[in-house]
Amino acid sequence: MKTLYKTPDQPEVRPMSYIRTLLLLALLAAFPPISTDMYLPALPTLQAAWGVELATINLTLVLFFVCFSVALLAYGPISDSYGRRPLLLVGIALYILASLLCGLSQGVGHLIAFRMLQALGAASGSALSMAIAKDLFAARERQRLLAHLGVIVALAPMLAPVLGGWVLKWLDWRWIFFIQAAWAVLAWVGVLRMPEPLQNKVPATLGQILGRYLGLFQNKRFITLNILMALLMTPIFAFIAGSPAIYISYFEIDPQMFGFFFGGNALAMMLGAFTCSRLTRRMPGLPLLWVGFAGIAAGGPAIWLIGPRGPLPFAVAMFLVTYCLGLTRPLSNNLVLEQVSQDVGTASSLMIFVYFVAGAAAMALISLDWSSRIRVIGLLAAGSGGLMLGALRWIARRWEGALKAVQ
Repeated sequence: MKTLYKTPDQPEVRPMSYIRTLLLLALLAAFPPISTDMYLPALPTLQAAWGVELATINLTLVLFFVCFSVALLAYGPISDSYGRRPLLLVGIALYILASLLCGLSQGVGHLIAFRMLQALGAASGSALSMAIAKDLFAARERQRLLAHLGVIVALAPMLAPVLGGWVLKWLDWRWIFFIQAAWAVLAWVGVLRMPEPLQNKVPATLGQILGRYLGLFQNKRFITLNILMALLMTPIFAFIAGSPAIYISYFEIDPQMFGFFFGGNALAMMLGAFTCSRLTRRMPGLPLLWVGFAGIAAGGPAIWLIGPRGPLPFAVAMFLVTYCLGLTRPLSNNLVLEQVSQDVGTASSLMIFVYFVAGAAAMALISLDWSSRIRVIGLLAAGSGGLMLGALRWIARRWEGALKAVQ
């Protein structure tokens, strides 16, 4: 296979090879935001049209992430044995079919079922994009790639709800899913043209797969850091599920304007990742983690205090939290991946599985009948940021070398 990257004993990558790899990984990693954020503006419309509660219509989000998370556990270890490329081709094809079926749904039950099927396909892109990054790039170059990837992928949640809002204005909510199918066709063609990145395949009997997961759970550094970083993402998942009710129902703005408010939040994530990519060229990543975690902890009280006053104050406070999440996410992903040296596909699947299980729990939590969903998001931000500040100090004292990847 042609080398697409630079390692200590290999030549410098050609820029177009790096860029093409980056863009393909961005297409794959963007499946979750494309699958959720584009149709967020349609949730109040569907809730009213089908006469269901918010908790019911939000099952199209919650169960998507539950199925998505479970599927992640299969894609990683199977790809360690049979390669990344064939699993991606099958998974993305399933996603295309499910997206078309979602667009043809005649009721909330059908949409929930087809969204679950869509999640099974979407999981292939998320699970294996991380594994491919580990396959092709050494630690320092991978950190740079993940930062660039964070910038590009952040465009998806920034633009998707805006596009979804305009689709609702000019066409119909069904076209949102047809556009998702078209996106997946583009990714499928990219994977078809991609050489297989995995060179050392390992057996994949059921016992061996379970053994790999057991080995990862015995890796205390990996599993602890994985859980902590997943808890850190709960405010953004709660925001995703709660934002249509907050902006459209509570603040009474129209779906097109909702797309811009939601897109501003995604812009914060992109700017955070961009800042990370620039600053890590000149300084170690550990100080950025401290600053980012402190910003998330401080943003929680800001959301609590000024968020209920209007859509703009809420958006500003949420911007701070999301910017800090974008700043820390490339570093935290790289930090977790550095705790493993083999069974990378399995580790990547478990890592993203834990992220999205925590995310599904946050989405279910925010869908309950709270008097103020805004303040629930504020509590999640303050709690997760404060937890990470304490955990980072504890890890630095107890586990020598665990933070090497960001030092």
